[in-house]
Amino acid sequence: MKRPTRSSEFDLIRRFFAPLASGEPGAFALRDDAAVLTVEAGLRLVVTTDTMVSGVHFLANDPPALIATKLLRVNLSDLAAMGAAPFAFTLNTALPAEIDDTWLADFAAGLGEDQERFGISLVGGDTVAISGPLTLTLTAFGKVEEGRELRRASAQPGDDIYVSGTIGDAALGLLVLTGALNGLSESEAAQFTGRYHKPEPRVALGRGLAGLAHAACDISDGLIADLGHICEASGMAAVIDAAKIPLSPAARAALAIDGELLGTILGGGDDYELLFSAPAENAPEITIMAANSGIAVSAIGTIVSGTGVTVKDAKGNAIDIQNPGYRHF
Repeated sequence: MKRPTRSSEFDLIRRFFAPLASGEPGAFALRDDAAVLTVEAGLRLVVTTDTMVSGVHFLANDPPALIATKLLRVNLSDLAAMGAAPFAFTLNTALPAEIDDTWLADFAAGLGEDQERFGISLVGGDTVAISGPLTLTLTAFGKVEEGRELRRASAQPGDDIYVSGTIGDAALGLLVLTGALNGLSESEAAQFTGRYHKPEPRVALGRGLAGLAHAACDISDGLIADLGHICEASGMAAVIDAAKIPLSPAARAALAIDGELLGTILGGGDDYELLFSAPAENAPEITIMAANSGIAVSAIGTIVSGTGVTVKDAKGNAIDIQNPGYRHF
């Protein structure tokens, strides 16, 4: 069997990653030990990081460009949830022997397309060889006006609860990819797998929520779990109406085939939509702002005193959600 061809560490950086650093002068073409980044007066630096491991956060046979896309976008989603504008990122790659130059070229191409779209540049990182699974860590940097950053811990009683976009497609996409969801049309299956592989970070919406929302986060672990994180941080509870949760036509079709998929939709995760609470009097302005950003938002419930998250059906009865979200441990 022919051994995979892979460049040496510095050739790898020069060939695949240094071109991604051309947009940030302080990256010094990745020739130095660190980057020097400038944050203007009146702005605060927002930093987030995520690690993705083959077989845990993505499938081993996923195309490298799509792995790169998801790795970058899940971090951009975190910046969006803080109301920050992205501008730079670092990348750490721990590469097993089977990752060759062809794989890395496709991975770097995926990063390049997305960083141009979102106005962000690579500024550094680290590359090592390992015997374990492919492991990728990306740290993203954003800027936000001082005092306008969004937090989880500020939800107030009476706040409306909103989500952007639609919920559940990505979790259903993972079921499609693993052969656990059948009976769909080709277009429905493609809708789900597309949302799983290529989440849409709601950067413009997050920027627009500053001054309108009390609390926010993105939906990574699942709608119920992440709403629970807001509630716990704020010392509040939440009641949501299952009928108001926005679903794509494909998700509605899947739910019509199997009603048990509601649990997957509410707790499956990987949506990377924004979840936020805001006072009722801000509803008209939120509607206008969301329309201007091109992202639909839906009011799905209310912040109340107490603890926990309650999901109610059309008759007002509580729905038992067995798995409210992904658990990392």
